[in-house]
Amino acid sequence: MLHLFSDPTFVIATAFFGFFAVLIYLKVPGMVGRSLDGRADKIKSDIEQAELLCKEAQDLLSTYQKKQREAVKEAENIVNHAKEEAERMLVEGKTQLDAALKRREQMVSLRIKQAEIAATDEIRDETARLAVKATETILRNNLSAKQGTAILNQSIDNLGGQLH
Repeated sequence: MLHLFSDPTFVIATAFFGFFAVLIYLKVPGMVGRSLDGRADKIKSDIEQAELLCKEAQDLLSTYQKKQREAVKEAENIVNHAKEEAERMLVEGKTQLDAALKRREQMVSLRIKQAEIAATDEIRDETARLAVKATETILRNNLSAKQGTAILNQSIDNLGGQLH
């Protein structure tokens, strides 16, 4: 048996098995296993949490992209509505301008007609005044008092027949 202790292979094998026996006795493999299981559980938990965060980020991204699309559509609708409103206001403005111009044209036409009538009346009045004055001058210069009285009486008689 002594010769077994002199063999280095035997001594190394005995030390090796002894070392592992002490490790097993002290329950080192269980501690290492628990430690590795704890790390594996922590890593698994971290991965699950990262997946959850990734899913939440994807959901948020999707939500914000949807909101952006809706905002773009709303902006387009606002622009289109503003264009339509501007076109409507332009048409309405043109219509009001045309109506105002037509009213002014009618007013100018009316004023021209009134001015023509006033000018015609003024010319007629002036003509009548000149005719009366000329007649008065002619009658004064050419008629005697007796002839004037006879013409006046005849005119009064004719006037009575014209009024009935």
